[in-house]
Amino acid sequence: MAAVSGLLLRLTGPLQSWGEHSYFNDRDTAGFPTRSGIVGLLAAALGRARTESVGDLAGLSVTVRVDRPGVLLRDLHTVGGGLPADRTVTTAEGGKRPGDTGTLVSHRHYLADAAFTAAVTVPPGGGPGAHEVLLDECAAALRCPRWPLFLGRRACPPEGPLLLGRSGDVLRHLVGLPLSARVPRGAGRAVEFVSDQPLDRLPVPASATAPGSDDGTVPVSDMGDDPVSFAPGQRTYRARPLYRRAVLLPDARYAGLGADALGALADYLTTNRSTETDGGLW
Repeated sequence: MAAVSGLLLRLTGPLQSWGEHSYFNDRDTAGFPTRSGIVGLLAAALGRARTESVGDLAGLSVTVRVDRPGVLLRDLHTVGGGLPADRTVTTAEGGKRPGDTGTLVSHRHYLADAAFTAAVTVPPGGGPGAHEVLLDECAAALRCPRWPLFLGRRACPPEGPLLLGRSGDVLRHLVGLPLSARVPRGAGRAVEFVSDQPLDRLPVPASATAPGSDDGTVPVSDMGDDPVSFAPGQRTYRARPLYRRAVLLPDARYAGLGADALGALADYLTTNRSTETDGGLW
């Protein structure tokens, strides 16, 4: 299987929120980082204004490994309560909400204690050239971002540096990196991968696919998170295919939590710091 060039990102923190169908007062989260969220993160690192094009970034492919799915939390927010009438929420007509209607309630959903590893790659058939240059620019920007970076929403800062490395064989490392999780017990021990591209390109044998799981060659659904524009008032997204594959990985791949996980990750990265020609990380 041909090697794929790309970046490896570590997406973990106390809270994450990757909006999928958020409208008005109900702000949801997908169960994993969305394409629009990761493209927006790269755009922020590069210092792009919301009105600038993200067509080149949207041309990259994203594959996510779910180390820990986290726990879904719902936070209740109120806006405008207890204020004088002239300071309550403004209506669409430009007036103010009167009396008992002056308080608005919103529901905001988060993933708590979740951990993901993501590969941002050259799309299949993309080949060298402009995509490789863009990946190098993104790697440099992630090391020294122009604007603060968040895990989906501004209230969700990352736990630490996001960039793990740049590689000419990034999917091998996506499978091989230590998992920030304890060895699961009983059912549900498979590790889920989600992508906008078929997942038969993962460098694992077909026998590693968990029983009852899709093999990742056919999309299981569509997801409307492929960004066209982030311009205020003109945000636009396209639908794209969603591929899923659950893979059984060795127990030794599970590094535990906290310092144990960070130590195993540091050891892996130190061992694999190498040149691009042999697929190592740099």
